[in-house]
Amino acid sequence: MPRFAANLSLLYPELAFSERFAAAAKDGFKAVEYLFPYAFRATDIAAWLGDNGLQQVLFNAPPGDWDAGERGIACLPEREAEFRSGFLQALEYATVLQCPRIHVMAGLALLHIPPAVLMATYQRNLHWAAAEAASCAVSVMIEPINGRDMPHFFLQHQAIAHQVVMEVGAANLQVQMDLYHCQIMEGDVATKLRQYIPTGRIGHIQIAGVPERHEPDTGELHYPYLFQLLDELRYTGWVGCEYRPARGAVADGTRAGLGWMPQQQGSSNS
Repeated sequence: MPRFAANLSLLYPELAFSERFAAAAKDGFKAVEYLFPYAFRATDIAAWLGDNGLQQVLFNAPPGDWDAGERGIACLPEREAEFRSGFLQALEYATVLQCPRIHVMAGLALLHIPPAVLMATYQRNLHWAAAEAASCAVSVMIEPINGRDMPHFFLQHQAIAHQVVMEVGAANLQVQMDLYHCQIMEGDVATKLRQYIPTGRIGHIQIAGVPERHEPDTGELHYPYLFQLLDELRYTGWVGCEYRPARGAVADGTRAGLGWMPQQQGSSNS
């Protein structure tokens, strides 16, 4: 059965960020991920991980001005110095947190910049980031994100992501395959898992129900089948639970929705 990591940016929204680590551990998670750690000291996060026996498996590099609507800057020309500075900050956090993966968000495609220029910038930044990360034994993830949730996101399709990985040619550059985004943009999720997992280019998987992005036992994707398929394909990486609890921020709302998680069966956690 796949190994599940709690996404602490979305799960346990009723709790302060620092309290979500203990909640995840209590519910049987052995690992966590989240979007951005930079509002907190890395040493504090490391203590929250250690106190709860959790492994940090993924977080995002700085995305530019998130509050202003930016969703990454890796594809944007004239922002390369800012990208490099942010990625080095991410590597510092990854070192302290012993995190083996950093997700680099591509950014929004600006209509006045030719796509070829965006792609050239993107690949140049990824080549540099992968080289820097390799010295720290860290892998760089790129993720196709659906254009409904993030209109104009530069990287939206699995095939293009895999093409980028092959063209950049860095051993530690991989695709972060979010099955929620994949279903919305392309469908045929099981076939794509069969196509891409054997290549070794999938470094991380994320899940959520489609279309509402709630628990994976809701919506149109049949996750028990997909979990079994991951086992059949011998996927040994983590599966990030990046969904919004249907119960929202009510007390124990996340815990009440964890009946889908196989580890919960027979668990002694209350």
